[in-house]
Amino acid sequence: MFAIAGITGQVGGQVARALLASGCKVRAVLRDAAKAKTWATRGCDIALAAMDDVPALTAAFTGVEAAFVLLPPTFDPSPGFGETRRFVDALSQALAAARPARVVCISTVGAQAAEENLLTQLQMLERGLGALPMPIAFLRPAWFMENTAWDIASAQQTGTIASFLQPADKPVPMVATRDVADVAARLLQEEWKGRRVVELEGPERVSPNDIAAALGQILGRDVQVQPVPRSTWEALFRSQGMQNPGPRMRMLDGFNDGWITFENGTARVTKGSSNLAEVLRELVDRA
Repeated sequence: MFAIAGITGQVGGQVARALLASGCKVRAVLRDAAKAKTWATRGCDIALAAMDDVPALTAAFTGVEAAFVLLPPTFDPSPGFGETRRFVDALSQALAAARPARVVCISTVGAQAAEENLLTQLQMLERGLGALPMPIAFLRPAWFMENTAWDIASAQQTGTIASFLQPADKPVPMVATRDVADVAARLLQEEWKGRRVVELEGPERVSPNDIAAALGQILGRDVQVQPVPRSTWEALFRSQGMQNPGPRMRMLDGFNDGWITFENGTARVTKGSSNLAEVLRELVDRA
């Protein structure tokens, strides 16, 4: 039995489907009972648990061969990352009590960065879970190609996509969520000792210009990148409802300036097989 937290998300759901397809038993860990029926129908055991509910999480992770865990996404964290500290503490307590044989945890490229930014939340997660007694693997994927979903409507309607990644011709490590899920499902079924870090990107790096060109081909129209000036970011993010945009802005700075990168260099990075064009075509079809 494999416990999968975040099963209703992009990666968690794909991890669960990959395990089910290979004949494994899966326990779906989710907080919304209304979404449990879909996974029960697929044959999953169901465990209801919020990510800060230690007793419920402990029960969810007890008696399983391996657990897949991740943080709930928090794009507008409070100063000091109070909610992240609460989630990390709960996960750490629950896993220590439940003692699954091993843990696979979704982290991020740049989790080791010294400068505080939005991804510091994943650094906190790695530090919080890194002292657990069971083998644990931190999977650090690159920027998700699927983030481009937010740009499709603009590309269709105006022939432009706004970009916070700059300059527009700079390649950035990106990866498809299905490749992240495939690697996570494989790790869950492997055996190792101690702490392990697996860094992951796609077959080639991608620039905003590459995204525009690929969308243009798929949509049959010219698509251009419109860089969003750095000086406008804070006002823009606050107008969208963010209370604390600083960490998000510093994350973008980190990608643009190059200090959010893989810790172990490119030679040791695992490569996924999904290319940008096929991922974008699927996103356009869904849209």
